[in-house]
Amino acid sequence: MNVDSEEALYKAPRTDVSQNQGRFRIHFNFPGQNLPDHDDHGYGPLATVVESFMDPDTLISMHPHRNDEIVSWVPAGVMRHDDREGNKLVTDPEHLMVMNSGRGFWHEERTLPDDPPLRMLQIFVRPHSLDFEPNIQHGPIPDFTANEWRHLFGPEGTDAPFYVRNDVHLYDVRLDEGTSVELPSIAGWDTYFYVFEGAVEANDTRFGETESGLLVNEDTVTVTAHEESILVAFVINPDAPITRQGTIGR
Repeated sequence: MNVDSEEALYKAPRTDVSQNQGRFRIHFNFPGQNLPDHDDHGYGPLATVVESFMDPDTLISMHPHRNDEIVSWVPAGVMRHDDREGNKLVTDPEHLMVMNSGRGFWHEERTLPDDPPLRMLQIFVRPHSLDFEPNIQHGPIPDFTANEWRHLFGPEGTDAPFYVRNDVHLYDVRLDEGTSVELPSIAGWDTYFYVFEGAVEANDTRFGETESGLLVNEDTVTVTAHEESILVAFVINPDAPITRQGTIGR
């Protein structure tokens, strides 16, 4: 899948693919659409990055997922999770949740009346094989250190605090205005980043809130914050084997 060209950084604006269910709204971001003439909405194992909004006192009733690796990243507020395994979990800025749905996992999500409005990311990773044993991971994550990337998940067997069952790493960072960091990178892999809040510049190109960039062909890039900003970055093996039978992350 990796393109045979010089190193390049491809920018994409916010997509117009969304669903509005009133108190629950979602907006799909497709990393494959950053690359011109790419024939897949996803990019290797990373299927989609979904921006999710939940008003206070909202219930998304019990529903199944299958063959999706679903990561819930909550930079502010709370997302409450119940499932048929008896788990009652709260995901917030101090906790991450990874639902490795495998052959099937049922869950529901909610906010309480006194919870704040929620804006979060739900990340869908394509597993490398079908019908794994389902699993859920939930726990604390390290505190932010300003202007430093924080490693949140990676493939099984890595030193990341959480895992997904394919070749993707997730990092996040909070940048002060005027500060710079290099995008995370691995030789032979590519890096996709999404500006959750604020605005940054990379390779003389401005990326505003909800815009994204895809860096291909190994070399890293420095991003500089024009204002206080929050970014997530995914380091992806574009040639990893993938499945495309997930409930959402096809």
